[in-house]
Amino acid sequence: MMRLMDRIEAIRRSMRVFALGWIALLPLLGLIPAICALVSVGQIRARYQDSWNPASRYLKAGSVMARIGFYASATIIFLVIAAFVLGLVV
Repeated sequence: MMRLMDRIEAIRRSMRVFALGWIALLPLLGLIPAICALVSVGQIRARYQDSWNPASRYLKAGSVMARIGFYASATIIFLVIAAFVLGLVV
């Protein structure tokens, strides 16, 4: 059985992932928050895997936003580096 303090901590961490997911949607600036959110998602799922998380929707939404933000930022960085390597940028 999950104690009350564990449930509060799960909610708090899930809400933090949700907030970091929103920040992660900012191109390039959101790369570090995206990584933090994705690491936190793994920690939350590992620690509270057998218990009910009342904020699981926020955790899932934050995870999706963090993934989108991470891949968007990684794509932009890749395209900028490729443009410099190919000499497309003067």
